[in-house]
Amino acid sequence: MTHMGRAGQGVHMFIEECSHIFFAMMNTIMKVAPLGAGGAMAFTIGKYGVAALKPLAALMGSFYLTCFLFVVVVLGTIALLVGFNIFKFIAYIKEELLTVLGTSSSESALVPLMRKLEAMGCSKSVVGLVVPSGYSFNLDGTNIYLTMAALFVAQALDIELTFTQQITLLGVAMLTSKGASGVTGAGFITLAATLAVVPSVPVAGLALILGIDRFMSEARALTNFVGNGVAAVVVSKWEKELDHEKMKEVLG
Repeated sequence: MTHMGRAGQGVHMFIEECSHIFFAMMNTIMKVAPLGAGGAMAFTIGKYGVAALKPLAALMGSFYLTCFLFVVVVLGTIALLVGFNIFKFIAYIKEELLTVLGTSSSESALVPLMRKLEAMGCSKSVVGLVVPSGYSFNLDGTNIYLTMAALFVAQALDIELTFTQQITLLGVAMLTSKGASGVTGAGFITLAATLAVVPSVPVAGLALILGIDRFMSEARALTNFVGNGVAAVVVSKWEKELDHEKMKEVLG
């Protein structure tokens, strides 16, 4: 369109106007989404009573605990093998983590994370490749959420999944999470896509967790964020482009 000159300006303006309309629609949807979540929660309590919140609270607690153990045990072990402490790394990126916590989106602190990784000794070329691609292909928190939420829906609907079906569900979740976005609510949409592929668990069962999905979004985003940061350090180590002295100096 650029080479077409004046003839391509009309098409360019049309696409730009369509993008404005699209973002206006998304803005409206995001504003009314809490009403839908609140309505779903009110319906659940009104029909099944306050006791229905106990399983949902258990799901939230289990999910937060699993994400915590994943960061401390799995990512912590990987960090030790590379040569740094996961807790010192988390303290180093605490400002970015607060941004992610406030927005429930790991993409909100992408650029500051890249700057801090470069400042602690990671190669700029590695950071520029690993971190942006990790927001689509390394969403650890989203994958944990997909499997736990899907199994919760199956148990809530009294659907007994065989071991083969559970493995299939895990495999599909690992694939669908690769195309997920780092924005708020993307995990729930990805979960719907996952259940649509696995016929053993009905997609309609997602209404059971719609009301608490927003409260699990923070754990998803934080886990994704820390996982991408650790991945960048690991790849820099593999490529022999990690300045160990600088990393030790920055992390203390």
